[in-house]
Amino acid sequence: MDSRAHDPLPAETDGRQTPEGRQTPDGQQPPNLDFRGTTPYEDYVQADVLTHLQHPLSDDPGELVFLVTTQVMELWFTVVVHEWETAAEALRRDDLPVALAALRRSTYELRSLNASWEPLAHLTPRQFNSYRAALGEGSGFQSAMYRRMEFLLGEKSASMLVPHRGAPRVHDELEKQLGEPSLYDEVLRYLDAKGHPLSAAVLDRDPALRYEAHPEVEAAWAAVYAGPQDSGLIKLGEVLTDIAELVWRWRNDHLVATRRAMGGKVGTGGSAGVAWLEKRAAKQVFPELWTARSHV
Repeated sequence: MDSRAHDPLPAETDGRQTPEGRQTPDGQQPPNLDFRGTTPYEDYVQADVLTHLQHPLSDDPGELVFLVTTQVMELWFTVVVHEWETAAEALRRDDLPVALAALRRSTYELRSLNASWEPLAHLTPRQFNSYRAALGEGSGFQSAMYRRMEFLLGEKSASMLVPHRGAPRVHDELEKQLGEPSLYDEVLRYLDAKGHPLSAAVLDRDPALRYEAHPEVEAAWAAVYAGPQDSGLIKLGEVLTDIAELVWRWRNDHLVATRRAMGGKVGTGGSAGVAWLEKRAAKQVFPELWTARSHV
């Protein structure tokens, strides 16, 4: 009798079947394929949970693409919020290397987030209409995690808490972040601490209000950029500029995809659609980092 018939599981290595526990001809130990429960990979990634969160509401095959792409965006929002909160905390404790590392990671993540538009960027109106009704009153502006991103950028608005009143945990998280300094607020405090004094009008402003550009901040960034080009503040300014550009690209990609799929119609959830997105795309993130360049 062939003793291999009693081996628990064959392991394939480069096309060679090798009983578990034995070495392959090249001396390598094959991977363990026999687990009593779920695999360690599943335990860590929760792939089975992720891949069963899709419940299309129409018969159109394109809806699954829309649904998965939107869920992927939500995951990237979560990662970016984590990075920016990490950076803000690091700046509070004067740890620029940790802040820079988190901010740089977020630029790679933002590029991946922006690439998520590709599956949706070429929808025709008829293709989008085939499952648009399934969205009901759902709209991307209702995303709590995206709102947290915007709050961290200084785009504060108490009215944006209203859609989340029916979800106490989410509402409380957003309300807390509304009242806390944004990432840019922490950057400006760091700028002040590193020899570029800013007045109380900048440093002690109400963090629950939308950030508005200030001439003192513009002058401070102009001084930074006129100084040593290898300084930590230059590195901070440049990675923030990268983030601002990527956010602008995100908003424009959203605008173009929406314009292509639905033209000038009213947006899902009753928003103004393209008109609202055009207004958002026109706003600059970290505005003085752009205007200061005219004074260097």
